[in-house]
Amino acid sequence: MIRILIADDHAIVRQGLKQIVSETGDMIVAGEAADGRELLALMKGQACDVVLLDIAMPGRGGLETLKQLKRERPDLPVLILSVYPEEQYAVRALKAGAAGYLNKESAPEELVAAIRIAARGKKYVSPAVAETLASRLDEDSPGPPHKTLSDREYQVMAMLASGRTVSEIAGELSLSVKTISTNRTRLLKKMGMRTNAELTYYAIKEGLVG
Repeated sequence: MIRILIADDHAIVRQGLKQIVSETGDMIVAGEAADGRELLALMKGQACDVVLLDIAMPGRGGLETLKQLKRERPDLPVLILSVYPEEQYAVRALKAGAAGYLNKESAPEELVAAIRIAARGKKYVSPAVAETLASRLDEDSPGPPHKTLSDREYQVMAMLASGRTVSEIAGELSLSVKTISTNRTRLLKKMGMRTNAELTYYAIKEGLVG
């Protein structure tokens, strides 16, 4: 039996994932968490074989949580679930140690297949992720400017480029407006830009926003 931990800040999403798992004969949900801190605490007393981790959660984000999980349990497979296109986060997630990256619009059958593959210690690479990885092989070193951003800066960049304000991002990530403003200032400096408009144009051109 494959024991699964689910981490997602939306109760309805967790319920949907539990429903998918319940319809299989070889899987069981061993526990669930609403954010990264809750998941890390749950991990200390709960055995599991695979973690399903949302990439966008309040406070400690999915990528930060993933890196912490891999430090504490390097052999534990973690599948990243996201509403964001593969072009935005798949490569970063895989580099951080994820066993796979799935868009939340994926079919239930794909999720079940990914869990089984991850539980066997293999990487699950969807066709969309494979296409993204292949396109990166043609990129010249050192790569585009957004590659220099930290995970949090990259997340803020993607949200700004999607039209969210600093206040909206702060509320969604449960961080202070000052923290988000600091991240915005740093990422604009790293990318040699001055305005959100420049940032949005760049993100669209690079295919980083849908």
